[in-house]
Amino acid sequence: MLMQFLARVGRFAFLSVLAITMAACAGQKEPAQKFLADIEATVTAASTEAAKYVPDQLMEVQTKYAELKASFDKQNYAAVISGAPPVFAAAQTLATAAAAKKDEVLKALNDEWMVLAGTVPEYATAVQNRIDALRKKSSKKVAAALDLDAAKLSLDQATSLWSKAQAAFAGGNMDEAVRTAQDVKSRVEAVAATLKLDLTPPSPRS
Repeated sequence: MLMQFLARVGRFAFLSVLAITMAACAGQKEPAQKFLADIEATVTAASTEAAKYVPDQLMEVQTKYAELKASFDKQNYAAVISGAPPVFAAAQTLATAAAAKKDEVLKALNDEWMVLAGTVPEYATAVQNRIDALRKKSSKKVAAALDLDAAKLSLDQATSLWSKAQAAFAGGNMDEAVRTAQDVKSRVEAVAATLKLDLTPPSPRS
């Protein structure tokens, strides 16, 4: 009888502990679920800019979120609740980090554009002046050594491309503006090389 009583008590204790544990797990599920939802919403809101400007930071947060989600799927809600706050905090920094990096990139692009905008038109003008001067010579020797028509065509194409660079800049597309301007600069320099024209500005005198 005593053994049966103890067995019944043991089963009751086990069931009681199990019930308490299940109740505790059920109580933890909702906050764990909310943590995951908050992290996901925060990452989604910042993901476009973060993917462009802070991709490594975004990937780190996404990896940690995936780990929390795996714990949740295994019903390890306590692990989610304990591990979620730092992941949520990291997710919240994505937007500000991306914005700061964007400002940095745009400033660098703007600085580069200002340099290109100050040199490319001058280079194009120098090349045009060189073509005009060589045409005036009209010597057979010059005509044989240089294809002025081809040089003029290449310069016109570069000038047309420069208009596209200016339009991109005016539209706020700094990436395209700088890339196009760099292409124009390379083309103009190539034409200058065929005309044996040195575009390097003289060094300032000390």
